[in-house]
Amino acid sequence: MAALSPAPSRARRDALTRRIRLLVAATITYNVIEAIVAITAGTLASSTALIGFGLDSMIEVSSAAAVFWQFSAADHAVREAREQHTLRIIAVSFFALAIYVAIESVRALVGTGQAERSVIGIALAALSLLVMPFLSAAQRRAGREIGSASAVADSKQTLLCTYLSAALLVGLVLNATLGWSWADPAAALVIAAIAVKEGRDAWQGKGCCTTPAHVVAPAGADAGVCGCRPGGDCCS
Repeated sequence: MAALSPAPSRARRDALTRRIRLLVAATITYNVIEAIVAITAGTLASSTALIGFGLDSMIEVSSAAAVFWQFSAADHAVREAREQHTLRIIAVSFFALAIYVAIESVRALVGTGQAERSVIGIALAALSLLVMPFLSAAQRRAGREIGSASAVADSKQTLLCTYLSAALLVGLVLNATLGWSWADPAAALVIAAIAVKEGRDAWQGKGCCTTPAHVVAPAGADAGVCGCRPGGDCCS
């Protein structure tokens, strides 16, 4: 018989819960500011990529808000009961992100308009490229330790924002220097495909399991519905 790795102590779980709430609040705040700046700069520069980036930030806010709602409960049992609902909201957010990015990318590729250079957009994309990996990694570590699939899934959506920031930055720079307006939407299409995969995983509950310390699983047992192997090897 192989015992599962023990779950965090109550004190450690409470500390991780507070950390996740803080990280999610920071993510929401940054994304709201990012959306306002991106949409304003995109409108001034007639940049579909910048406007799309700003609207994507609002989609990410909905995902982070769902996690904040889950971890706002004081009782651990209530937070676990909200886990599946939160995962479904995150999954829908991933699908909405993929659909929107795909549509806007195709429109940008076939469009005839040429966006103007946006120094503000370049600076915003560069800043997001620095901020988002930190928020994603910190939340992913806390989510792994506490055994929350929703926290890990939301951290992956934040990581996708990093990829979008990189694609946006490359696209804006290439458009400003070489006139290559197709670079950003082409990269964004790849990101849309990744978002579909992550959304499917979140809908199915893959990525993390809470592992009660007293549970014992037979050696060689198959992975559970949430994708964990006995022994507590969770949160991919």
